[in-house]
Amino acid sequence: MTTGPGNNAVENPHAGKGSSVPLDIGGEIGALVIQLPAALEDQEIELRPTGLGPGHGHDDGHGHGHGHGHHLPHVAVVPRPTADGTILHSAVFHEVRQGSYQLYVRPDGPVQLTVDIHGGQVTEATWPTSAAGVG
Repeated sequence: MTTGPGNNAVENPHAGKGSSVPLDIGGEIGALVIQLPAALEDQEIELRPTGLGPGHGHDDGHGHGHGHGHHLPHVAVVPRPTADGTILHSAVFHEVRQGSYQLYVRPDGPVQLTVDIHGGQVTEATWPTSAAGVG
């Protein structure tokens, strides 16, 4: 969402459709860019601190993961054009506190990738091609 004149919230019609993603990193905050198979397009990838375990997202029953204190970030896999004109499917977590994280297709698994995020850096990872992960 972006802010328009008079601070009225205005939907960004290009959000999540392969447009650029602003990153806000520095200090203890980093970002994560994951390359994924095209078969996962429109799936939601969730990011959970390593060791937290399944079931801590406290889903609100509407599939948004908002609720009782814990909110596990999740983003859609979208096709993005590259500089050479090819399409790359990716998921971008634009603001992640440094630490170790597990990633999986929502709602609950199985974990397909573990990454370490470092503050002030963009971590790049590739989803395992052997992981079906489509739910």
